[in-house]
This record gives sequence, structure tokens and C-alpha cells, in this order.
Amino acid sequence: MDPRAYYDVMAEGYEAERHAGYHRHLDEAEVETVADLVRGREVLEVGCGTGLILARLAGLARRAVGVDLSPGMLALARERGLDVVEANATALPFPDASFDVAVSFKVLAHIPDIRGALSEMARVVRPGGIVAAEFYNRHSLRTLVKRLKDPSPIGGGVHDTDVFTRYDSLADVRSYLPAGLDVVRVRGVRVAIPVAAVMRIPFLGPAIGWHDRLLGRTPLARLAGFLVVVARKRA
Repeated sequence: MDPRAYYDVMAEGYEAERHAGYHRHLDEAEVETVADLVRGREVLEVGCGTGLILARLAGLARRAVGVDLSPGMLALARERGLDVVEANATALPFPDASFDVAVSFKVLAHIPDIRGALSEMARVVRPGGIVAAEFYNRHSLRTLVKRLKDPSPIGGGVHDTDVFTRYDSLADVRSYLPAGLDVVRVRGVRVAIPVAAVMRIPFLGPAIGWHDRLLGRTPLARLAGFLVVVARKRA
């Protein structure tokens, strides 16, 4: 299925469950992995969707810009007053060295030309700047569940299996990075969450979320459902 059409369908109900529980935890944990890097900087989010993460980044950054392939997603981001542009991750419409930081969450696993996307993120970052990229971890419980369960509907007769999805190891990710990017840290998201439903349980959900954030900064991050790889561009 054409990715633009897929995400336009998804946009219709994308935020229905994104403001609480598991999905809110993911958004907040992802922002936390880069908060110290984006504060007071010029930041680009690749694959900004409806702007849930971009809005959080904008509250930290000096300037925050988002790009996305889907007009439907971008319409909702613009309603939030965010600075967004329709573009493909493999052809970013910005000059070289336009930003201090480029980040991408929940998106790169769905881009077949991953090396092209990472090269573009590196290109638009200034020397000494940061590329922070999230991947679906091949070595995680989440990946095992995804491979065993039936496809999940997202609306409009479309399922989550109707779009390209790749699961990577940390070694895979390192092999994708263009020359000139050096990994400086790895963070994990969804280390301690067995199933998304537990995040809706009063008291237990927040406690698990707290532990998940803590474990995401330890070596156990390598087992997380999502790996956030942070690399610095050589000066």
C-alpha cells in the first residue's frame, strides 16, 4: 500500500488513544531521551505525524520544524500551530547544515531506504550536531508479540501490516549510519512494559512507566521494544 495513503487513513483516528496510558508514555519517554540535546536548539523532527511529539519538542527548543509524508497528519499538526512541511524523509527540503538536531520516532522502521533517510538527517545537521533515530528492536518481547499476533485494524479497512515494517538489531542500526556520525549513546523505550494494557491500570501503570524510563538508561535498554540511537556529526 502507498505509505501516503496508509498514513492519511491512520490520521483519521490516530489520536483517539494517544493522550493517555501506553501511547502517552511512549511519547513522553521518547522526548525524554533527547530533551537535554534539543533544549535551546534548532530541531527538525522527521516523520512528525500529527505533532504530538513535535509540540513537546517546540516547548524545549529555540525552533522546531516537522516534516511528514502525509497531508492528513500534517493538517492536524498545523491545527496545533506547528511549523511543518510535507516531504519525504529521503529528500528533505532543507539546505545542508540547517539544524542543530534531527530526530525521528516511530517512523524509520517503515522506510525501506533507511540509509537514504539517515544520510538526509545527517546532511541537514550542522557539524557537531546530533541525529537521534528510533528503531524497532529485533531482540525484544514487543517484536516477538508483533510477529505472532494477528494484524491490527487502524480503520478504513487498513491494517498495521499494510505498510512496510523493519525490525533491527543495534548492529544493524550501526551499519546504516553514514560516515561522519559517531554513536554517543543508546536509550531504550518499553523495557519493562509486558503488554500495553498494563499502562491503563491505576497506580500500577505509572509505577511501571517510571521503572521503564529508569531501565531505558541502563544496559537493559538493549532489550527495549524501541531503540533510540543518538549520534553526533563530526565537526
